[in-house]
Amino acid sequence: MLMATTLVLYFSASGTTKRMAQTIANLTGADLHEIKAQDPYTQADLDWHDPQSRTSIEQHEHQGHVACVNDFPALDQYDTIIIGHPIWWGIPPRLIANAIDQLPLDGKTLATFATSGGSGYQRSQSYIQRVVDQTHHQVTIIPGTVLSNQRQAKQWLTKANLI
Repeated sequence: MLMATTLVLYFSASGTTKRMAQTIANLTGADLHEIKAQDPYTQADLDWHDPQSRTSIEQHEHQGHVACVNDFPALDQYDTIIIGHPIWWGIPPRLIANAIDQLPLDGKTLATFATSGGSGYQRSQSYIQRVVDQTHHQVTIIPGTVLSNQRQAKQWLTKANLI
């Protein structure tokens, strides 16, 4: 049996990013694994209208990291890691930084994508680059994008030479 050389990791609070991650895994033949917050989010935590909600507070802590469950598969067999996330306050949720910190990414190719109701990807890309730089991973980064449907996913994956 042929082993997948691509792993899609994703964090999804509402299911939107999960669906896009599944689409990307299907298009690439990748394995799929969910990034989970160590302290799972409640609906109240996700209320971006409330400045005292957990996500409002976390996303405004500029050096903040949110713990994620360290149950990642071994990355030895994977050449490419694709990380999917929503965009909260213009950037990935803080637990994405924690996931990148935990992953042995040296020698890998890293691509990221997001789902969003209105944000572009420029600030998220800068955030991902900064996190990778701080971890000193020697990794090739493929520019990320915001995706909302299979056609966009296929175009991005083709442009990035991932399919």
